Amino acid sequence: MEILLGLLIIAVGSFCQSSSYVPINKVKQWSWESYWLVQGLFAWIVFPLVGALIAMPEGYSISAVFAMEGAGKAAFYGMLWGVGGLTFGLSMRYLGVALGQSIALGTCSGLGTLLPAIFAGENLFRGDGLILLVGVAITLAGIAVIGYAGSLRSRVMSEEDRRAAIKDFALTKGLAVAILAGLMSACFNLGLEAGAGISEEFAEMGTSDLFVTLPATLMVTLGGALTNIAYCLYQNVRNKSFGDYAKASVWGNNLLFCALAGLLWYSQFFGLAVGKTFLASSPAMLAFAWSILMSLNVIFSNVWGLILKEWRGVDSKTIVTLVSGLAILIFSLIFPSLFN
Repeated sequence: MEILLGLLIIAVGSFCQSSSYVPINKVKQWSWESYWLVQGLFAWIVFPLVGALIAMPEGYSISAVFAMEGAGKAAFYGMLWGVGGLTFGLSMRYLGVALGQSIALGTCSGLGTLLPAIFAGENLFRGDGLILLVGVAITLAGIAVIGYAGSLRSRVMSEEDRRAAIKDFALTKGLAVAILAGLMSACFNLGLEAGAGISEEFAEMGTSDLFVTLPATLMVTLGGALTNIAYCLYQNVRNKSFGDYAKASVWGNNLLFCALAGLLWYSQFFGLAVGKTFLASSPAMLAFAWSILMSLNVIFSNVWGLILKEWRGVDSKTIVTLVSGLAILIFSLIFPSLFN
């Protein structure tokens, strides 16, 4: 029952994350770099800070986190993840919510799950390590099937349909960007692992197990914020788009939807932090938690892709392929629990 509850909590956070790109469609008269920066201030700084404050015991200051063991390393991995965050947004732009998230999150899922185990010296060919390896393989198989559905969609859709569904659709460029996004985004989980010392210190200070990893999450997102903010400001200069911030008539609307997007995006890591505490009875499920989150993100992003009509105009073979990939991903969520 506890494992089911943990999966449900992670799923709620995942659904929120997969919905975070919907409010951005309501942003008006701003270039990509402008709305990405503003929503990022909420996603990478404001809400992670709130999460860390929830975990903060009475009498302690948030500044204490910066001096804890692993804080600098977590922030460094966060800076690398920030590159993934930038290209992740671009993958949505070129491939749409469904296919863009599927490719990027597939790469992120596999590397983000296996690399911490490899760095810890775990044998992936026996015991829990083998379960982890097979589980990741099932996840990647499901995502590959979804990616194949995306390629089928590209073949059967007319250029007019592609542009109607995704304004800047570009398959080759989008695939390259999505793969890079996945590679760098995997560093987020490495950052959480590097910040394990922070979580241990907070546990010793009496922080609830539900929130103990949230300060480490803050360090990772702060590192990513540095990368993203620097790039967005560079793009503001390059594209002469600083004028976006002077458009007073849209500030109320844009600030509201950017804040909502940031909150929804951060919810995935809040949900992951809380949900993992209910998976502690199963080491395999606990180690697989990152892959579970990524799989759920792919599932929900494709549901949004259907809602947003990104798959309109495709034939029945493409839809069957898509549904098959989603079914494989759903099976991957429960696979590790079969060995408890």
